[in-house]
Amino acid sequence: MHDALALATLVAAGGPLAPRRALLEAATTASHAIADSARWTAHGLSEAQIATLRRPQGSMLDAISAWLAEPHQRIVGWTDPDYPPALRNAASPPLALFVAGDASLLWRPAIAVVGSRGPTPGGREHAAEFARAFARAGFVVGSGLAAGIDAAAHVATLDVGGATVAVLGTGPDVVYPRSNTSLHARIAECGVLVSEHLPGTGPRKEHFPSRNRLLAALCLGTVVVEAAERSGAMITARLAADAGREVFAIPGSIRNPLARGCHRLIRDGATLVQSPGDVIEALGDAAGAQAAAHRVALDADVVTDPESPPSDHGYPQGSDHDLLWKTLGFDPTDMDRLIERTGLTPSRLSSMLLVMELEGRVAQQHGRFFRVA
Repeated sequence: MHDALALATLVAAGGPLAPRRALLEAATTASHAIADSARWTAHGLSEAQIATLRRPQGSMLDAISAWLAEPHQRIVGWTDPDYPPALRNAASPPLALFVAGDASLLWRPAIAVVGSRGPTPGGREHAAEFARAFARAGFVVGSGLAAGIDAAAHVATLDVGGATVAVLGTGPDVVYPRSNTSLHARIAECGVLVSEHLPGTGPRKEHFPSRNRLLAALCLGTVVVEAAERSGAMITARLAADAGREVFAIPGSIRNPLARGCHRLIRDGATLVQSPGDVIEALGDAAGAQAAAHRVALDADVVTDPESPPSDHGYPQGSDHDLLWKTLGFDPTDMDRLIERTGLTPSRLSSMLLVMELEGRVAQQHGRFFRVA
């Protein structure tokens, strides 16, 4: 069985996650994990999980194959080097992610903007204002592609050429709500859609809290624009705090019921913010630390030839950094072209570009990268 289909079958098996993760880690590939039935019981899979692995549904495999055949759609498994570090270190990380669009965005510093599905006009304007500012500051803007605040944040980000991540509570190919059909397609083309659910999975009430957990973990901080005291945005804020992320809330009128959630968050310790700059300033150190961690990992992989003469740009000749620098020009180049030219993985390219941006050597505009020095 093809490795991607084997990984999807492991996801479809459902049930406790730990045994399936252990099985995948012990095998060299998902295909080997599926093929070696002796490992299944050894790693504690249940009878129901084993039954699925023995007889995966042909219709499911056909649907996954059709989805994977489309451009820029892939499955990123737990053992894949492209699996986002922010999720790997979170509680209950998914076994696999179904990704449509630019997977490298999942490695970049992000800020979540969340709130009510039925916001006031002022709340919608605040969501757009904050999202635009975050995008212009170089952050990825994350949200859940729901109606209201989520959609406003996604649209505003895309309108200024920024990068946005939509974390879904459905399969990556299922639009919910239907009113976001065009936005769903736009994000797949210019940003990234990500889900832990198999393609074809429709909206289920229990999936949305788990969607919120992924969004909270992927982002350095979560900004709540407007929210009732009992709402999905409040769940995201709580999960963000539990994950050690920053939580911000925009205050509102005492007569606005959608401000009560924000006011409760502030009373409970969230940071009150009045402008996007408040958030950007607060998360600057965290973004730098994330880039520094990428730099350490990248430097650990650099192998240099002591006989090589020094380069004029400071990167060791023959290194991946040297290759990327020579590939970049002063004309903007998109990620797909950089992957094609360098042969590097999206995650490695994203880490390198992030460090180069913070060093002031590279800039990005509308998802395209170019030299500035």
